Amino acid sequence: MSVRVGVIGAGVMGADHIRNLHSVVSGATVTVVADVDATRAAGLAAEVGADGVTDPYGLISRTDVDAVVIASHDSTHADLVLACIEARKPVLCEKPLAATVVECSTVVRAHEAAISGGIPLLTVGFMRRFDPGYVELKHTVSSRAVGDPLIVHCSSRTVTSGPGGDSEGSITGSAIHELDTVPWLLDSPVVEVSWHATRASKRIEHRRDPQFMLLRTENGVLTTVELFLNAGYGYDIRCEVVGEDGASRLAEPVRTLTDHALRHSHSYSKDWVPRFADAYRLQLGEWIDSITEGRTSTLASARDGLQASVVAQALITSMHGGGRTVAVESPF
Repeated sequence: MSVRVGVIGAGVMGADHIRNLHSVVSGATVTVVADVDATRAAGLAAEVGADGVTDPYGLISRTDVDAVVIASHDSTHADLVLACIEARKPVLCEKPLAATVVECSTVVRAHEAAISGGIPLLTVGFMRRFDPGYVELKHTVSSRAVGDPLIVHCSSRTVTSGPGGDSEGSITGSAIHELDTVPWLLDSPVVEVSWHATRASKRIEHRRDPQFMLLRTENGVLTTVELFLNAGYGYDIRCEVVGEDGASRLAEPVRTLTDHALRHSHSYSKDWVPRFADAYRLQLGEWIDSITEGRTSTLASARDGLQASVVAQALITSMHGGGRTVAVESPF
């Protein structure tokens, strides 16, 4: 039996989910696409034989929608997730879970009250947990193949930050991935953070870029996070774990290496979609399988989403406090 999915948001991320669910993920059928842009919704819906609408709440209530993917603007996440919970429909919400910690807390409380310890309805789209490189890195760390971890180095560099946004949005919209990945890799929550910045890149004026963050987890591991959204040269994600007996790091996934004019080179992705194509596909497949099989999925949970937002807020506090070290309070 196919899971009938409604997708809210037909931008870059929503479009990728729609196409994956239609052509790559087994056991799913996209039945409705909702977007504020009626033309965009209709165009993507036509690609997959679905209905295109502009009312996301109407999509949630439809009888031909069994489960919902939310890929709309961050500011809409909380209310849409709450509507899915009220309708008792499984929902995969793109990160962040909500725009603020208060909204995240409200969503988590509503979700836990609704399921009363049963199978969760809500999952969060921290897709790096499904990236083959990150999965192998986590296995290496968990097996202590390089000894007990001591330091983690992360960098996230992109071509451009795009229009709009600010320094806080760099954390809540981009660094939020590392804020989930690091405690997942180390099996230990972040308990202390600080935020720092170099002089701003000449490519950007409306936000501090690059940014540099320090995270300390409960098990004493120190993590450095470099976030450079206007690096220009390509989409480049790096992560290295240094242990007592060795080190392990991601290898940049490339399809070809070119030797020409005394140079040995490879190309970078222009954005996150091709770089994490496997991760998105595997995440969606696991989500659909968990619904079909009536079990808890291995996707990030609602509590994971809240925890990442709490760490992000602590970093923003440090940003506005001269880079001082800020303790991360447990939200539970």
